Amino acid sequence: MVTSLRPPAVEPDRFRRVLGHLPTGVVVVSALYEDEPVGLTVGSFCSVSLDPPMIGFFPSKTSTSWPRIERTGRFVANILAEHQDEVSAVFARSGGAKFTHLRWRPSATGAPVLDGVAAWIDCEVASVTDAGDHVFVLARVLDLAATDDHHPLVFFRGGYARLSGRAS
Repeated sequence: MVTSLRPPAVEPDRFRRVLGHLPTGVVVVSALYEDEPVGLTVGSFCSVSLDPPMIGFFPSKTSTSWPRIERTGRFVANILAEHQDEVSAVFARSGGAKFTHLRWRPSATGAPVLDGVAAWIDCEVASVTDAGDHVFVLARVLDLAATDDHHPLVFFRGGYARLSGRAS
């Protein structure tokens, strides 16, 4: 006789607490929508492919910024530097004038590259796929650059963290 074992339900708070043990980089995705800069903070960002170069990230379905960015078809993924935790917090909030006190320059596609970031990646949306309470955005990389001047901002166990040095 085969019995079907049903695993216990995974509670959202428990899921968040356990997955919080995996450090993640903090990225602000930004675009120029109808001549106005728009952006949001994402913590689920990854390299997807080297050939062709592609990245992916997961904005929430409740985001008010993502639909405007999606309509432009292009964006910059700004990998925040360790001193930019306040920038992350500003872009994590819904609404408001997020770019008011920030300096930025346009990428080749016109999307905002924030001053002081550890790296930036200029992208074009390839596809958007349903992923539970988020969507998965797959994007082609058009251009990118990094600086060795800053370590990235990291989110770990529910708060911002800084790298202590370079791993060997």
